[in-house]
Amino acid sequence: MWTGEYTFVIRNLVEKDFKVRYRNMSLGILWSLLNPLVMMAVLTFVFTQIFSNSSGSNYPISVLCALVPLSFFQIAWVSGTTSLQENAALIKKIPVPRQVFPIASVLSNCLHLVIQIGLLLAAVLVFGRGINRYWLWLPVIWGLEILFVLGLTLAFSALNVYVRDMRYVVESANTVLFWLVPVFYSFSLIPLRYREVYQFNPVAAVVLMMRNVLLEGRPPLMHTLGLLAAVSFAMLLAGLVVFGRLTKGFYEHL
Repeated sequence: MWTGEYTFVIRNLVEKDFKVRYRNMSLGILWSLLNPLVMMAVLTFVFTQIFSNSSGSNYPISVLCALVPLSFFQIAWVSGTTSLQENAALIKKIPVPRQVFPIASVLSNCLHLVIQIGLLLAAVLVFGRGINRYWLWLPVIWGLEILFVLGLTLAFSALNVYVRDMRYVVESANTVLFWLVPVFYSFSLIPLRYREVYQFNPVAAVVLMMRNVLLEGRPPLMHTLGLLAAVSFAMLLAGLVVFGRLTKGFYEHL
């Protein structure tokens, strides 16, 4: 049973991770805004000026709709994977559920996600796309991605205790993921035979639905939303099962 004491531990871990990330940096939290803006500018230049297949005034926002969920997914997955290893000393001293550490890692990244979502919504308004009623779907879409990441980090943080190469597996997978998510290309360019498979990719599904809502002013595709919900809850369940089964050997391997 989780109590207020465990909630206190999670809150303090989240605050620590958030502060440590930007400690001794002159721009501090502004890096949460600068990183996606720099990537958006570079990709917009390359794919509108050099490769001119993708153009239009909405292209920068289309790219940002992809960079924000992808960046959160990649960083949260990597940091969550190493969370148990990095907090080994605390794990051996504090009698709290071990799930606290990967969960706190993901929640810490959620703070950066909120900042970047604010940037994305502000950019949408600046570029002339007003608020519409379908924005009410955004918390659902983001919530499902967070659930998926929670399940993924629970599983990989537990595996990383036994196989320390997991961090490098995750980093390699993130490199591949950049090309398998429609960041700088539109979903319509994907061949029909691959579109269904793409929608099982939770990050690609989030990108598609963000563009539906923010750029096209229409609700997310219910089929895509249903797939994202199924994959997210399945991943969360799988993460809890894997973590639960591997917990007993943590003390000896950390």
